[in-house]
Amino acid sequence: MGSTMNKVILLDKTEGLTSQQAVSLVKRRMGIKKAGHTGTLDPLATGLLIVCTGEATKVSRFLLDLPKKYETTIKFGQRTDTFDACGAITGTGSADVDRAALEETLSLFLGRTRQMPPMYSALKKDGKPLYELARQGIEVAREEREVEISELRLLHYEPPFARLLVSCSKGTYIRTLADDIGIKMGTFAHVASLRRTAIGPFDVKDSALPEELGPEGALTAPAALLEIDRALGFLEEVQTDGRDLKRIQNGASFRTRLSISGSVRIKAPGGKLLGIGEAFRGLIKVDRLLHL
Repeated sequence: MGSTMNKVILLDKTEGLTSQQAVSLVKRRMGIKKAGHTGTLDPLATGLLIVCTGEATKVSRFLLDLPKKYETTIKFGQRTDTFDACGAITGTGSADVDRAALEETLSLFLGRTRQMPPMYSALKKDGKPLYELARQGIEVAREEREVEISELRLLHYEPPFARLLVSCSKGTYIRTLADDIGIKMGTFAHVASLRRTAIGPFDVKDSALPEELGPEGALTAPAALLEIDRALGFLEEVQTDGRDLKRIQNGASFRTRLSISGSVRIKAPGGKLLGIGEAFRGLIKVDRLLHL
């Protein structure tokens, strides 16, 4: 029988694993029945992958919405069908771009912008992942999505490679960004390497490598194993009194005198986390109840 551990694990995904394979590895090594991740990393990519186990899977979407930070190396002079080094070359151009022009071009991507998801992605069309269609040579219409890039900085440039720091909203495709940068520079570019270094308040330096995971939660990197309450510490906290406890346990809304809005952590009088709610105009609607 698997463990019913209710934790949030900060995993440093290694290259070559899909995100789902990484989750399966966590389940196998830690003896966990139920687990899921909060945001896909490509097999080429390494870095921070948040894995929720047990009851923590109920709150994964609150972690999914957090902004991300990456370090990526892009290679100029080649376009690939996957927009990264795993794909087939589909176009060639200049591999030596002007550094000043590159830095000026990077500034054009700051702020809110629209981005076309790549065909090689996990998005679905009629229930099929786009990457499956792409492998069959089928391209389908996709809708652009709005993303926000708050930081895009050149860390190092040695043609044909440019290393970039990217801070962005959820749903941003770094592969598409690399492709767009290449086109703006009058050439082509693709992602040569990619590492996710942070998700919201969580940093990859606190994560555990897959080989550091052990049975029943044993870790050689204990900072990587978080209680649900601590992992959601970026949300406001509402401590209830005993009169509201029964209503909350039945999933009913309750009132608060606090002037807050948005997602909140609902706490019992003794401080135990009961669930997550949505606060609006003094009313808190129970969104997720946790059985901890």
